[in-house]
Amino acid sequence: MFPEDFPITRKWPAQSPELLQLYSFPTPNGVKVSIALEEMEIPYEAHRVPLGDAYVRSPEFLSLSPNNKIPAIIDPNGPEGETVALFESGAILIYLAEKTGKLMPPSGAGKYEVIKWLMWQMGGLGPMLGQLGYFHKFAGREIEDPRPRDRFVTEGKRLLNVINGQLEGKDWVTGEFSIADIAIAPWLNSVFFYEAQDLLGWEDFANLQPYLDRFFARPAVIRGRTIPAAD
Repeated sequence: MFPEDFPITRKWPAQSPELLQLYSFPTPNGVKVSIALEEMEIPYEAHRVPLGDAYVRSPEFLSLSPNNKIPAIIDPNGPEGETVALFESGAILIYLAEKTGKLMPPSGAGKYEVIKWLMWQMGGLGPMLGQLGYFHKFAGREIEDPRPRDRFVTEGKRLLNVINGQLEGKDWVTGEFSIADIAIAPWLNSVFFYEAQDLLGWEDFANLQPYLDRFFARPAVIRGRTIPAAD
């Protein structure tokens, strides 16, 4: 199939169907893929998918991402000339790394070290901080029972301690800059979006702010963190 054969292109037409098509929004999960594409220098076309139900629950978007979450991609230049359609940011990062041979060792223990920390973000850091944000900043803060918020504060602190320890003596999570960093750093930065830095004791984790400063100073990160741009 060509990108224009996918139902999603009825709502977000491909202007350059020969390029990888990105459907996303600049959230911590969304910018993982735009940053990776910029770092890997893969030509692509970005489509901004707002997070409202009219977009992410539309039949067109669900045809590509049945979990109704951004990001998703269509790559017409997949293995053996096949078109690859993917959702789930972690799966997309692994695919792009394997496609280009960049930001993840091609084999051996180093490859699985990167995947291990990517999975740590996918299964722990992202979900826990996202829930903390809900109970601290958004609608969940109206719940009088403090136990839900306290549960995610405790787990958030634990996870920050884990990554702080992993970064001791290293610039990047696995030693070399990788897709693990692209997954982890935007979610660490969400602590500030959720206004939870004091709640989590951010200043107690000495390695985290220097790590974010290094990450967000990278030219490809500067470009990718605001993609897809507002119309």
